[in-house]
Amino acid sequence: MSENISISQDGNGKVSRIIRMGTRKSQLARIQTDSVASRLKEIYPDVHLEIVAMSTIGDKILDTALSKIGEKSLFTKELENALERNEVDIVVHSLKDLPTSLPPGFTIGAVLQRENPHDAVVLHPKNAGLTLNSLPEKSVIGTSSLRRAAQLKKRFPQLEFENIRGNLNTRLKKLDEKEDYAAIILAAAGLKRMGWETRISHILGPEDCMYAVGQGALAVEVRAQDKDILKMVSVLNHSDTVLRCISERAFLRQLEGGCSVPVAVHTEVNGSMLYLTGAVYSLDGSECLKNSMEICVEIDNKVNESAQECVHVGVSANNVSSVALEAAEKLGVDLANLLLNKGAKDILTTARKLNDAQ
Repeated sequence: MSENISISQDGNGKVSRIIRMGTRKSQLARIQTDSVASRLKEIYPDVHLEIVAMSTIGDKILDTALSKIGEKSLFTKELENALERNEVDIVVHSLKDLPTSLPPGFTIGAVLQRENPHDAVVLHPKNAGLTLNSLPEKSVIGTSSLRRAAQLKKRFPQLEFENIRGNLNTRLKKLDEKEDYAAIILAAAGLKRMGWETRISHILGPEDCMYAVGQGALAVEVRAQDKDILKMVSVLNHSDTVLRCISERAFLRQLEGGCSVPVAVHTEVNGSMLYLTGAVYSLDGSECLKNSMEICVEIDNKVNESAQECVHVGVSANNVSSVALEAAEKLGVDLANLLLNKGAKDILTTARKLNDAQ
């Protein structure tokens, strides 16, 4: 047992471990953390879980586009600081918020089964029944993502796209109470977790808008040396989601991408095959490099005995086949190299410079 793990004793003299779970303060973050806590409680009924909520840089700066803030850990830094200071024992994140390279001493101990990773169109109530195709010309669509804007500008050139910031509640309020936006684009997973599926006008398929790396998946970050905590949370791993997200994160890391450049992915596991489609875009969507690759990830019985030595793009999935994990990472790297050889670096460099200049 790690020295920093607390214990408590109830009136009957029963001793319980106390696991402190760090999370952002937003309603969605709390719902996501509560869902992870419920899973852990089902598996470890004697463990006492305490939720520690805090605000991050991304929660505090609401008047600037995420891609303009220039901080890689917008929604994770304060949580990781608390983890480093032993103020919390695990942290629950949206995986897409976690950089592909974590600070020294941290690792992702679990990636849970993915919710729908696609983006959703949420129309202003006055536009009910319409689609992006049928909205009036020059209708304004709100999105905080360069990735979404780049793809949708190319797909729907008759529409205009403007930045919109804030948590889900705030963005929906901005949509409903003002006439600034005809629709906004949000992650379907967040809307579903909030219980707001009825607000989804339609889901954007990969032909319209591929999703962000890790979108729809929850991650549990821990201190790498806390072997008991790592073992505890590893039961939450969902093998297919782990493999898909490792390939996506390896693709993004090899490209040296982030939220300041438009990078999109689509993954699928079918039988023993893992399929990855990846793309890079110019800011206006006029330039695009896109390709697909596949690899066999047939599960064997060889799992990771030492999670610290078998980390794949920040993920220590020590109960998933090490051969499959290596294959998934290789797939992401190989696809990124293919796009880089075709000129992806120039597209991303230009996109980054233009974004910085705006």
